Amino acid sequence: MRDERSHGARRPDYDEFEASELFCPKCRQAQPVRRRLLLVLPSGNKYDYLCTRCGSSVGEKVDDDTDAFSVLRPK
Repeated sequence: MRDERSHGARRPDYDEFEASELFCPKCRQAQPVRRRLLLVLPSGNKYDYLCTRCGSSVGEKVDDDTDAFSVLRPK
């Protein structure tokens, strides 16, 4: 019997990652982060990750969820 995962019919192992800790250059160590919505784009939402200790921006992410944009689009 063949293993389906090794022949193109493979499903992704992870749909999306969500950061809980990232390295903060200001604190000089990994810190817990919180996600803040920056922009709602046609291609998806853009988020900024902020260090919970000092508030510095330590990363960003654009997801592929276009549902929020379609709600804002005029008819």
